[in-house]
Amino acid sequence: GRRGTMGGGKKRLAVEFDQINDENIGQLRVINQACFPVKYTDDFYKEIVAQKSMELSKFAYVNGSVVGAICCRVEPIPGANRNRLYIMTLGVLAAYRSFGVGSQLVESVLDFWEDSNSNKDIETPFQQAMKTVDEIRLHVQTSNKDAMDFYIDKFGFVQGELVQNYYKRIDPPHCFILYKKLR
Repeated sequence: GRRGTMGGGKKRLAVEFDQINDENIGQLRVINQACFPVKYTDDFYKEIVAQKSMELSKFAYVNGSVVGAICCRVEPIPGANRNRLYIMTLGVLAAYRSFGVGSQLVESVLDFWEDSNSNKDIETPFQQAMKTVDEIRLHVQTSNKDAMDFYIDKFGFVQGELVQNYYKRIDPPHCFILYKKLR
């Protein structure tokens, strides 16, 4: 299966999820500034709020406090009449890493894909879209070994092509595409 064991043997924290919206989008900015070397544009945050759903993008709360978030979107696979899930960001505050928070965020999105594909009663546009999604992917900075190990070891992602100069203002500027076929 795709559920691996926890790194470091720490206890998995109980996580609750909630929607990212106009009222709390500032918390996503704080998480992203704390977790990533790149600054995200206002358009990024508008796109997340516009989803009006916690199916693909959500906060992780531990004991009532936001400690992480995942933001995904559906995008077309070039040259195919199919789509893929793209993980734009997955961030967990440093003090909460290695407690299963990031794993539970990724699992929640993969579970949503699975449930949507086995569910005959389609209710939401994102559930409908999941029927056309064949893979999940993301870009990972070449120096981010922790992220590569996380996706490859815990979820069975494959390291794909190297993309030169993907990032504009960070060093190294290169990234790998990590992906996982879902069907």
